[in-house]
Amino acid sequence: MSAVEIASGPVPGAIGRITELHGSYYHRHWGFGQFFEAKVATDLVEFLRRFDARRDGFWTASLAGRIEGSIAMDARGSEVEGAHLRWFILSDALRGKGVGSRLIEFAVDCCRDRDYEKVYLWTFEGLGAARHLYEKAGFSLVEEFRGSQWGREVTEQRFELRLG
Repeated sequence: MSAVEIASGPVPGAIGRITELHGSYYHRHWGFGQFFEAKVATDLVEFLRRFDARRDGFWTASLAGRIEGSIAMDARGSEVEGAHLRWFILSDALRGKGVGSRLIEFAVDCCRDRDYEKVYLWTFEGLGAARHLYEKAGFSLVEEFRGSQWGREVTEQRFELRLG
């Protein structure tokens, strides 16, 4: 999709739009409520307040000037746990068009460029398309348990990609 623009670093409107994308998608498909949407918003605000382009990464995908996807690489604590892949989301306008693979590639390349030993992410069982993209990029499922960190009980999953 040549009309899709990928921007690196924080852009105006990103917090609201990324929160909206997450809140709408996960409510519609998984019944997540206000707790989840508020968690996305507060965690994203906290990340962007401390964002350091020398350490972290943040990308948005826009179509016709509107943010339609995102991914972030939060490297706080990377020496111990690895870099944390977060806020990966695409709107219906971009799903299935290769944009998700491009975003993951940007984030993983950023980790390689910074010599991080591993990258991890949290997700939950049932997100088959996202899992396919993670595994295609080399991530492996390393942990799975019932939990409710998103405000509703699901089978939480941790995926990792070893780089070093």
